[in-house]
Amino acid sequence: MKIELKEISIRELFEGYANNNENGVVGYNGKLNIRPPYQREFIYDTKQKEAVIDTILKGFPLNVMYWAVCDNDHYEIIDGQQRTMSICEFVAGNFSVKYNDDQLGFFNFTDDIQEKILNYKLMVYFCTGEDSEKLEWFKTINIAGEELTDQELRNAVFSGTWVTDAKRYFSKTNCVAQVIGGDYLNGNAIRQDYLETAIRWISKGDIQGYMGQHQHDVNASALWQYFNAIMTWISSTFQPTREQKRIMKGLNWGELYDNYKDDIINLDQFNKKVRELILDEDVTNKKGIYPYLLSKKEKHLSIRAFPESIKLAVYEQQQHCCANPKCPDHGKEFDLSQMEADHITPWHAGGHTVLENCQLRQGGQKVG
Repeated sequence: MKIELKEISIRELFEGYANNNENGVVGYNGKLNIRPPYQREFIYDTKQKEAVIDTILKGFPLNVMYWAVCDNDHYEIIDGQQRTMSICEFVAGNFSVKYNDDQLGFFNFTDDIQEKILNYKLMVYFCTGEDSEKLEWFKTINIAGEELTDQELRNAVFSGTWVTDAKRYFSKTNCVAQVIGGDYLNGNAIRQDYLETAIRWISKGDIQGYMGQHQHDVNASALWQYFNAIMTWISSTFQPTREQKRIMKGLNWGELYDNYKDDIINLDQFNKKVRELILDEDVTNKKGIYPYLLSKKEKHLSIRAFPESIKLAVYEQQQHCCANPKCPDHGKEFDLSQMEADHITPWHAGGHTVLENCQLRQGGQKVG
């Protein structure tokens, strides 16, 4: 890759600036693609944006930026998008900064300070090379201010028509995936968490393999249809209340959908059991309620273990011996550390984690 260092003034950068949101962001007389397909959304918060402008007002240098040289005298940002967006949005008058105890937008500054800002020089590396080389740079160089998430890096490596279309559904503020699935997903759309989750579900965990396979597809409709089917199944099958949505958020709904979408569920009975389990003090993992009711596997609930105080009391009641009459060493005393606590009546049969329902056995021995 050929790399050439140049100075670009903010005046030159801002010329022809246009922020068309989902339709793209350009600057440098329309020649610079500020947000190419593999770039992240604008994520700087107010403090970070103001820090960029404060650096410029003080005449301090910003970190060097990287532009990829494209065909026909056009460029795209490899690194520096967040700083570039902060600069251009400020000069466009879209936010203000604190200056000498006043909160001022660009057009509130005196002419001489406006000129100082516009004449500020940015250090930019112009990088010429193959697409793979540019993307490798994007993966490895230091991204000032915010580290890339794993999915943002994957979007860079597998940039193309598929990623661009997938981001329409999953990667915008108030995107359709957030509207219909925000109650059931962790993270946020802007940092690509929703997109990552959807791909993980459809690929059974092989996100990179799936993106590589579909990189050049004309659209991401298959991913969207799968995701939409899951959300429809959740809402129509469970009709969850606000309280129930809190314990449904972040579950592996892709796996649950694949395994149980054809099950016939009596909603009244199901929701009655959900409410009982929410109130059950022995259920320590409320997030496991839905996986448990669908799979019937008790491991999802993390049933509360007997506390040491109960174990010690039962240890004395049993005179330090194993409660299992079939134990080869039945009648022999053991140290408490060698004993495990069991429910006499299993939890699933209505037994609770209380003193009266506890028995100790020598480790490794089954009671009954």
